[in-house]
Amino acid sequence: MSSVGGILRKVLDGNRISADEAVCLLRSTELQKVGQAADYVRRLKHPHSVVSFLIDRNINYTNVCVARCNFCNFYRRPKDPEGYVLALDDIFQKIDEAVALGATGILMQGGMNPKLKIDFYEDLLRSIRSRYSIDLHCFSPPEIVVLSKLSKLSLRETIRRLRSAGLDSIPGGGAEILVDRVRKTNSPGKCSAREWLEVMRTAHEEGMLTTATMMIGGGETVEERVEHLEKLRQLQDETGGFVAFIPWNVQLEGTPMEAVIKKEISAVEYLMLLAVSRIYLDNLANVQVSWLTQGLQVAQIALHFGANDVGSIMIEENVISSAGAHYTATRDDLLQLIRNSGFVPAQRDTLYRTFRKIA
Repeated sequence: MSSVGGILRKVLDGNRISADEAVCLLRSTELQKVGQAADYVRRLKHPHSVVSFLIDRNINYTNVCVARCNFCNFYRRPKDPEGYVLALDDIFQKIDEAVALGATGILMQGGMNPKLKIDFYEDLLRSIRSRYSIDLHCFSPPEIVVLSKLSKLSLRETIRRLRSAGLDSIPGGGAEILVDRVRKTNSPGKCSAREWLEVMRTAHEEGMLTTATMMIGGGETVEERVEHLEKLRQLQDETGGFVAFIPWNVQLEGTPMEAVIKKEISAVEYLMLLAVSRIYLDNLANVQVSWLTQGLQVAQIALHFGANDVGSIMIEENVISSAGAHYTATRDDLLQLIRNSGFVPAQRDTLYRTFRKIA
């Protein structure tokens, strides 16, 4: 077994680490040393001390879902009286409010609703595109898998039609842990790890950029966390289509998972995962910290543990907050967080194209 020191020397020499070495780092207690190595890698990729942020809005167009995730309080099953599909006018109102606050993008995700087929999504995208000049970052891989099956279309044809209707990019939601043992326990109705990766591979082949996520704290092992990272690294080697990696920790309050998982992810464990992710995903430019699940203080520390982005002010967020994530942040909060960490804030768009540094 390699020593932590030996592995980190390998990192500083510019060499890729193995899965076994990543497991060694995650199991170690050398948080500060691993964090310093991750910070070194970040500075190589982002040498100008700039940390980015985004203003967008998360619109949950439906809460009807068949995934049955045991960490979700938001979804409603089909025929539940509390289930909904937002009307276009309601979506337009939400976008108007977001634009008034400076939003440049819309993150639109919902449940895996068995009544919504391709024509619904095409009409939705075209209606938004006809009224707004705004980035549409919408529909996670599990939604696209279900949509393709319901519409009797291939993944490629589904993605092509969504793109033609106005879709700009695909968010990395629904990844959780890309290991089917974990997925079958936590999200029995969701797509497999292979299907999630195939959506992303196809999108990349079609010229569409995407993000990647990871949810820790749902009963996965350290080795399974690294397996998740390895699958992302392999696909990024193949396509280069991921623009960012966003790890976050599960929120348990009031969820079925709360009765099973007794230990929440600590700040130390999160920071270690973040740092090792920056080191391991050596082919991915941007790593975003989840202040929504860890809070602003941990997010500030994370900027010295490999993160170069603090995400969005989250004008609206319903899914994670319904499970106990109660942190909030304004634009000024994020600016202060970045500056207090010694960095220059810069507003970006959905695809991490920085368009305005803020003195």
